[in-house]
Amino acid sequence: MVIHGDNLAVLKNLPAESFQLIYIDPPFNTGKVQKRQSIKTVRTEGGSRVGYKGHTYETIKGDIYGYSDSFENYWEFLEPRLMQAWRLLKPTGTLYLHLDYREVHYAKVVLDALFGRESFLNEIIWAYDYGAKSKKKWPAKHDNILVYVKDPENYYFNSEAVDREPYMAPGLVTPEKAEIGKLPTDVWWHTIVSPSGKEKTGYATQKPLGILRRIVQASSAPGDWVLDFFGGSGTTGHACAQLDRNFLMIDQNPEAIKIMRKRLKAVDGLDVTFKKSRAKASLAGAKVTPKTASIKKKK
Repeated sequence: MVIHGDNLAVLKNLPAESFQLIYIDPPFNTGKVQKRQSIKTVRTEGGSRVGYKGHTYETIKGDIYGYSDSFENYWEFLEPRLMQAWRLLKPTGTLYLHLDYREVHYAKVVLDALFGRESFLNEIIWAYDYGAKSKKKWPAKHDNILVYVKDPENYYFNSEAVDREPYMAPGLVTPEKAEIGKLPTDVWWHTIVSPSGKEKTGYATQKPLGILRRIVQASSAPGDWVLDFFGGSGTTGHACAQLDRNFLMIDQNPEAIKIMRKRLKAVDGLDVTFKKSRAKASLAGAKVTPKTASIKKKK
């Protein structure tokens, strides 16, 4: 299910301890308007670009998607939503909070207070190498993902289910190990979504499907419920659909809802319900719970 509306109002109407996994990728508070324009290249006679074997192509620009990423008081916005995340997690559940260097250190303090320092499981560094590089400082080429569990003595984590990655020095391990690949550590080397790749949706801050697959595989089991209340481009739902998890995503940006409709419609065998909340303050009687959400496989 995907809900279009204010996430805090929706979260308050969901029953406690409903979700095994919560992943959120909130605005990073960059102080800018985040924009991305979809682009596709088509082969045409007399196009302005010349490619392989002299074929000519034309670049077609599509819709511009964007949102404001500037908050006067960021933590007045985010903290009550994190409190709801704690309430909604099952006792065995895990929260993944995806940020960058601007706010992650404050987030660690807030989550230590909310979950307890003993519930801190990991800080994942997602490292990539793309885009402009500053010559005045070390270029910032990573995001931070804080991982907290509801109960540090009894949480779900299945590293064996995670997609493996190639060894950086395969000659140092046996051929058998090199073929299987290694389990990821807390540093994830993974490219961003290519602006010209098949995975792109046009959403300004789309995260790679490979990153979300890894999170969903490790911290939930088939059939579990996963929540993402900053749905964005719908990557969480896409990963859940591939891995046989149920999902609920929320976003108030109509451009995000438009992209999610298009993206999830293209996922083979998936039937997703889209619902709009009726008011900012409440769901006005249209309470949504995992028990009433209609998510089923097409026959």
